[in-house]
Amino acid sequence: MSTDTPSGPGIFGISASDPEGTDTPGAAGVDLEPIVSASSRRRRVPRWLRRATGPVLLLVLWQAFSATGVLQSDVLASPGTIARTAGGLIADGTLPSAMAVSVQRVAIGLVLGTLAGVGLGLLSGLLRIGEDLIDAVVQMLRAVPFAGLIPLLIVWLGIDETVKVALIALASAFPLYINTYAGIRGVDEQLIEAGATLGLGRWGLIRHVVLPGALPGALTGLRFALGSAWLALVFGETVNAGDGIGFLMDQAREYYRTDVIVVCLIVYAFLGLAADLVVRTLERLLLQWRPTFTGK
Repeated sequence: MSTDTPSGPGIFGISASDPEGTDTPGAAGVDLEPIVSASSRRRRVPRWLRRATGPVLLLVLWQAFSATGVLQSDVLASPGTIARTAGGLIADGTLPSAMAVSVQRVAIGLVLGTLAGVGLGLLSGLLRIGEDLIDAVVQMLRAVPFAGLIPLLIVWLGIDETVKVALIALASAFPLYINTYAGIRGVDEQLIEAGATLGLGRWGLIRHVVLPGALPGALTGLRFALGSAWLALVFGETVNAGDGIGFLMDQAREYYRTDVIVVCLIVYAFLGLAADLVVRTLERLLLQWRPTFTGK
């Protein structure tokens, strides 16, 4: 029986005849093969490129279906047509003017809704009598679809700008109230006891313990409120509106201009994305003290 062992390279490039690796070139006498994990290979691809792959693929398929006639133009315009329409609306000033009007309406309504929602949430969350007087009423009103309030708001406020702003304020107030109230009531009782042990009074506990603990919930409510505000804007701008993005969409619907409708929807999407980016920035600035999971 032969006792010769193979002289080829073994594990990690070490020859079986030279187990010490003394004959192998290298600083340590060992020629190691680097092991690259799957997660390391994924990290080599920029994240923005991976996130853009899905939308780009969707656009390519959309354009292909439109070019081959599978998707008719009266059902949905092609991306090329939509891009040309958007360029024309921007060039003649129609789209920037409509965006300015819509953003102004949302901003005013959101400020009023924030004041109402956060204010009522603080009263209801901090005071038991506030909860008894406020929470049941707000919960009942929250169950009513805000679009269903349009006829009543028209009777009360007319059909001018006031009814549009009021509708946006109502839509944005409820998410802020719910999340502010839940954030306050979700503060750990042990933190309250620890603050009291350190000598904090009632207002000190509210300022240094309760409000910081409720801030993540309030910011989450703000993100939901922004989404509700843009949705309410669509309904509001169908009420005797002479300008705004919703007005453009309503006009395009009458003439079956799917290209204009899609342009307006894209504008809504980017405005909502920009607003969400603002809230995310606020979260990073105001919640630096809170360690969070960022994904793997």
